[in-house]
Amino acid sequence: MQDFLDRMSELYYEGTPAISDAEFDILADRHSYNKVGYTVTDAVSHTYQMYSLQKCFDIDNSPLNVEDCQMTPKLDGAAVSLLYVNGTLELALTRGDGIQGRDITDKMRELVPNEINDTRLIQVTGEVVAPSSVPNSRNFASGSLGLKGLSGLEEFRTRPLVFVAYDATPHLSENYACSLEILHKFGLNVVTRFKAVDYPTDGIVFRIKSNEKYDELGHTSKHPRGAFALKEQVAGVETTLLEVVWQLGKSGVVSPVAILEPCIIGEATVSRATLHNIEYIRDLDLELGCKVEVIRSGEIIPRIVRRLD
Repeated sequence: MQDFLDRMSELYYEGTPAISDAEFDILADRHSYNKVGYTVTDAVSHTYQMYSLQKCFDIDNSPLNVEDCQMTPKLDGAAVSLLYVNGTLELALTRGDGIQGRDITDKMRELVPNEINDTRLIQVTGEVVAPSSVPNSRNFASGSLGLKGLSGLEEFRTRPLVFVAYDATPHLSENYACSLEILHKFGLNVVTRFKAVDYPTDGIVFRIKSNEKYDELGHTSKHPRGAFALKEQVAGVETTLLEVVWQLGKSGVVSPVAILEPCIIGEATVSRATLHNIEYIRDLDLELGCKVEVIRSGEIIPRIVRRLD
């Protein structure tokens, strides 16, 4: 299962996810998977590490006092860092594993100010997003950053993408919202002002308002302690695995499909679920007749996430 989740994580950061965020979160939780990001070839180091956010599914059990926090939408796009040196955009990187990313400076020059009125070395972090009206908008945004060559850059210029900043290092003010206002004055879109209604989101970010307090709380190896993402928990449904059949996909790959005792998930009756491959079946220790937990997130095909008996 660890190898499978490694591959799912890599596909996510490449902009071609095979499963939804919610499904990945459930599998990661069930199988104690806590890796963040993926290793990039031809990587360049971020000046400051890009951390991921710890997830929370119940506001009553949040890790912070929410009254001390600024709330912003959690935009669902491709995370990027911008490095300004002496007021000039010198480097832009994809998130990668948070330590290193892929150089996308040529593309980001099309989306953000190339000059700002500040001579400090500043790393701005944010999200490249596409409108929700674009099919598979998150994949579209992330895939756009991977377009190669001059023809790729020309194609990139035609795409409906925006960059929205959500933080800067070092802090530009004692207060988080004030720091973002300074970025806004530089000409950057900022998450506190951005009208996210037409763009994909996957939760709400709670971030300590005081930058001093935020720094005092520090970081784990993966997450800042001064922020978290509130996300909706996808509930699983118990049913019975009746049979496994093999089907030929459009790509010519033969994969296993679970035949289930029909169950209701949301408003849909589910009787089939993907099993990916034989290793996935072995990792979950599935047998005919066993009880399983099945989830269905959005329009994604149902899948078994664990054995229950």
